[in-house]
Amino acid sequence: MEYYQQIQYIEDNARFGDLIEFSYPVGFSHWGVYDGEGYVVHFAVVDEGKLTRKFRKLVLQKLVPLSGDILLGETKIRRQHIADINVPRGAHVTISNNLHARRPSPECDIRQRRTALLGHDLHYKLLSVNCEHFATFVRYGVSICNQIPGRTKNKECQEATKTFQRLMS
Repeated sequence: MEYYQQIQYIEDNARFGDLIEFSYPVGFSHWGVYDGEGYVVHFAVVDEGKLTRKFRKLVLQKLVPLSGDILLGETKIRRQHIADINVPRGAHVTISNNLHARRPSPECDIRQRRTALLGHDLHYKLLSVNCEHFATFVRYGVSICNQIPGRTKNKECQEATKTFQRLMS
């Protein structure tokens, strides 16, 4: 299925709070939470000046073409239309609710976490505070990342959970 067809499938079938996985050809994924009407809440690039934006587009994405937006330390939790999220050629997007051995929280709790975290800037840490930690925290109330090699699957990352809980306070 072509990428634009995958996007259309998500828009037609995803429900609020679903985990959206953008699988990259290099073997890792970007994660977000479906927010309805084709929108996803996810870790995104912070507000950048012209020079940084130009560096990102002209240098970073040419040097590392198999990744989407490379997160350079600081991230912003944003709500973006799924079609506007920058992914590399060859990426696939799916609804991935069954990879974390957890039951979703009630919708009101998911909405509360989403709303409290939306718009926050925070420091991206590949191993301890990443986009999968964020998405699972919003959906389940605990942060989990199953794509880090050598880590126990479906185990809570307490550092990430505490980071998101602090941001909500």
